[in-house]
Amino acid sequence: MKHKRIGLTFLFSCLFFVLFATDIWVSTDGNDRNDGSAKYPLNTLHGAIHKAREMRRINIVGVDKGINIILKEGVYYLYEPVNIRPEDSGTTASPTIISAEDGADVVISGGIPITEWKDNGKYWVADVPDFNGRPLDFRQLWINGKKAVRARDVVDFEGMNRILHNDIENQLLWVPAKAVEDILNAPYAEMILHQMWCISNLRIKSIDVSGDSAAVRFHNPESKLQFVRPWPSPMTTPGSESAFYLTNAIELLDQPGEWFHDFKEQKLYYLPRENEDINNFEAIVPAIETLVEINGTLDRPVENIKFKNIQFSHTTWMRPSEKGHVPLQAGMYLTEAYRMNPIMKREGNHNLDNQGWLGRPAAAVTLSGTKDIDFDRCVFTHLASTGLDYKLGNKGGKVEGSLFKEIGGNGIVIGSFSPSAHETHFPFNPRDLREVCSYQKIVNNLFEDVTNEDWGCVAIAAGYVNNILISHNEIREVSYTGISLGWGWNNNPVVMRDNKVHANHIWNYAKHMYDVAGIYTLGNQPGTMITENYIHDIYTPGYVHIPSHWFYLYADEGSSFITVKDNWTEGDKFLQNANGPGNVWENNGSMVNDSVKVNAGPLKEFQYLFN
Repeated sequence: MKHKRIGLTFLFSCLFFVLFATDIWVSTDGNDRNDGSAKYPLNTLHGAIHKAREMRRINIVGVDKGINIILKEGVYYLYEPVNIRPEDSGTTASPTIISAEDGADVVISGGIPITEWKDNGKYWVADVPDFNGRPLDFRQLWINGKKAVRARDVVDFEGMNRILHNDIENQLLWVPAKAVEDILNAPYAEMILHQMWCISNLRIKSIDVSGDSAAVRFHNPESKLQFVRPWPSPMTTPGSESAFYLTNAIELLDQPGEWFHDFKEQKLYYLPRENEDINNFEAIVPAIETLVEINGTLDRPVENIKFKNIQFSHTTWMRPSEKGHVPLQAGMYLTEAYRMNPIMKREGNHNLDNQGWLGRPAAAVTLSGTKDIDFDRCVFTHLASTGLDYKLGNKGGKVEGSLFKEIGGNGIVIGSFSPSAHETHFPFNPRDLREVCSYQKIVNNLFEDVTNEDWGCVAIAAGYVNNILISHNEIREVSYTGISLGWGWNNNPVVMRDNKVHANHIWNYAKHMYDVAGIYTLGNQPGTMITENYIHDIYTPGYVHIPSHWFYLYADEGSSFITVKDNWTEGDKFLQNANGPGNVWENNGSMVNDSVKVNAGPLKEFQYLFN
């Protein structure tokens, strides 16, 4: 009798798919045992992906016209990433489209709500629940949809303290004793150190006060990495010493809107802002680093999937709390660094005084081994690190009409920034060229308030890529550079070529760093064109070391065979540093026709991004 019931259930399921083969519905009130109809929706995106996989596997009638996974309004909290594999691929004629129901707000969230707050007279306090059976730690908190400030010693970054001495041999930073007097007994305090084009997140191990100075030691691995790398490094020139701020200590919790998490006691403390109501108060902390992982292989890529009108939110990134964070550039962090003595001579390039091996920060959505994976009118916001990452072996894919806002690191990352075992200054020419990301289109998007934690990140970071198009985007309120294209610090022939950066509007950049540009390039890139971009209004923060060291357009080490033409900038502040051959610079500056300003940025049909 049991077997008959199973058989009937399968028969009715097949009949349903014959009739309604193209739609799978998902609702926060659904159940993954349901049939996936609009009346009886599934509960999770995981379940919908599996249902679609089975439909394709058994070739249900109607699948040849495509599959629509439709999410009803709501927040879909995850306990692990949604995995999409080669078995989930669509085809050009039969794509899989994952979208919000028309008019619905759909959020894929890696967070958990914090509830049952109590007022202890000084702070609001809440218990932090376990997550997946383990105590939860985190570095971000969102209150009523806005990012709260992790307790720190400065309100305005212009008021940051400055180091006194960088003791490389003993791995010490000397600072004014007064600057650290409040955290002498704080067990997990951190220093965020400003250095040229990067910051370092350094977990404080000990503080020894000597008169009006204090020697600060840090945990490994970041201590070793911080003091062995030559670039970037702290400045100690009198009058322009590197600035820093302190965070992650309850002693620093003194401003409305700040918070502190006592990890040992699993208590969350918040100092409320005026008019906030403890009984009408939404608090969310992040719990997982990645929301969606799309993983194929070079031989069996994941193909023809589109996300439409989906918001990706509330990711964490815990490496800075566990191992510190010492980046080389664009958020790519050092895993090993080495000063070379004697230096390495390189034919046709600058002699090399250091070597480095890199890791890649976490991202909310990652792609490896894919073909034509698109994101249409999506939102990436409230994220700890990178928003969207085309990592390795991706061909094609369009990101259009999407918003990247309030992100701790890079907005979009595309392509290799040297594999983990590949020394980052060494030319990258993989034997299998399918590894190289190519033909991505990043068009008509808005990037705003990205890089707001890791100040050395950028809105769009493209490494070893070819034939990609970055066009008609608006980039504003970023800490460092707007668009970074290329990698490697050498002019040797590599896999980069034929990239296009066209008609982007970049302004209010360099909010915190220097040695920056609206558009920045590295390496040998034959056929690459940077044209008709509109770049203006750079920040000049008072705590940077060399306030004049910023640029509208910046071709850095090894940049070769790149055409830079017809870009409208407020002046001719450009830099060509240790370039290779073949570059063409033509008609850039304020004399360029004003039509470039009018045409730059998202096209008219995407003006909803600014609402």
